[in-house]
Amino acid sequence: MTKAYIVGEITVHNPEAYALYGQKVPATIAQYGGKYLVRGGTSTQLEGKAQGTRRVVIEFASRASAETWYHSPEYQAILPLRQNNSEGHLALFDGYDG
Repeated sequence: MTKAYIVGEITVHNPEAYALYGQKVPATIAQYGGKYLVRGGTSTQLEGKAQGTRRVVIEFASRASAETWYHSPEYQAILPLRQNNSEGHLALFDGYDG
């Protein structure tokens, strides 16, 4: 089974309200078997233009696990906290199983 990765590039506009999302989301990720590989931190743009100021990479055992987490009632309940207080891009990638 190939691992899957959720990659987010986010710019937070309301840090105080976004903080509640930041507190609640880790438990939903863990509940569906995911784990953070990158959560914020310093980044250096080597090429092109960044799509956000904050980077997140979350690893799941499979694409199905990642999709189940994203569409879960637990995550959907807190998703507006992210969407209403930031803007960005979120993508799901299959891992390389070479």
